[in-house]
Parts: sequence; C-alpha cells; structure tokens
Amino acid sequence: MSKPFDMELFLTGILTGSQATRKRHLRQATIMQAGIAKRWQRETPWAWQRKHVAWFLEHRLDQHSEATRYYFLLSARLLARRLKKTWEFNL
Repeated sequence: MSKPFDMELFLTGILTGSQATRKRHLRQATIMQAGIAKRWQRETPWAWQRKHVAWFLEHRLDQHSEATRYYFLLSARLLARRLKKTWEFNL
C-alpha cells in the first residue's frame, strides 16, 4: 500500500503570499489532482502532461465563473513552475 500524494509538501517550497492565498492554491491544486486522477488515473503532478491540466481548465471548469477559472489558472501556473515546465494555458 502506498501513501497518498501530499500536495502540500509538493508545493511548500514555491508557495508565497498570504496564508489565505497559500490555502487557496493548495485547495485548488488538490481539486485539480482529484479531477485528473479520476479521468486519467494520473495520481501525481509528476505524471501529468500539459493536456491533462488544459483539460481540467477547459472542461471541468466550463460551468464556473471567469474569476474561478482565473484563480485555477494561477494555481496551474504555479504547478507548472514547480514542475519546471513551460506550459502555457489559454482561457
């Protein structure tokens, strides 16, 4: 049995800003992780490709407000920076 992936530990070194901002990024990254894991069985961000995150932003958030999609986009950019990827996303 393996331990569940700890998103907080994964993002700890890169999270900056106020406590509320850090919590929001962590919560949104965890939601993204759950959505991608359910759809593609990719449990950790290390296994993700750009298409997985783009799918989440485009299809899972299509019924949400512009503000919500923007904040998820910021979290996605943070994840990409942590993974040292040059992913760009269009909303």
